[in-house]
Amino acid sequence: MIPEEVENRIAKYFFHNYLPDEVMMEIVDKLLPPCIYTEEEDLDIDELILWAIE
Repeated sequence: MIPEEVENRIAKYFFHNYLPDEVMMEIVDKLLPPCIYTEEEDLDIDELILWAIE
């Protein structure tokens, strides 16, 4: 079984290298609002990656 942290790093790599720009923009649109209203140190990067995978 692959640890969740490793899965998240693989997903982040995949997002940045293989997704079309249109799909990447949809992901950014979904993730940007929670990031704007949350302090950087309070962001859960793993949770954001899981939202993007959905």
